[in-house]
Amino acid sequence: MKLTNTNLEGVVILEPNLFGDHRGWFMETYNEGILSESGININFVQDNHSFSATKGTLRGLHYQLDPKAQTKLVRCTRGAIFDVAVDIRKGSPTYGQWFGVELTAENKKQLLVPKGFAHGFMTLTEDVEVQYKVDELYAPECDRGVAWNDPEIGIEWPIDVNPVLSAKDEQAPTLKDAEHNFSYKE
Repeated sequence: MKLTNTNLEGVVILEPNLFGDHRGWFMETYNEGILSESGININFVQDNHSFSATKGTLRGLHYQLDPKAQTKLVRCTRGAIFDVAVDIRKGSPTYGQWFGVELTAENKKQLLVPKGFAHGFMTLTEDVEVQYKVDELYAPECDRGVAWNDPEIGIEWPIDVNPVLSAKDEQAPTLKDAEHNFSYKE
């Protein structure tokens, strides 16, 4: 498995090794030992799976407040998405900055989004399935979001359309108005 650091500390792209033959292919999507050797120690407790029927569906930008914050390991198992992490750790040198990567069923890349980051994705095809692991159970009382189109963050979404949004995401505040309790730790 290849791990690639991004411009946001802690946000990592994981690329599994693919082993194929006449029968098809095999890959490890998670290996605790490999991550641990790289200083990434996570105890995942829940797997999530979403389906989006329409190209241009946008889910996010979501996070949970501490003490129920979640690290996420995200992959697209059908179709394609543009996956985004936004640093919302107060005092961070990259506060308010974002990183995006295309995750597809074909490229099999995954994105590790640590605690202290908002996460979201836009579907690039019809009929998209996304699966992700989290290290904390869902806690609705801690569920928060940031507007997908916050001009101060300035995410460059790859599809210039009015995205398909949930009612919750339509009403999400900008980062400066959002409740978040993360602090940068050097």
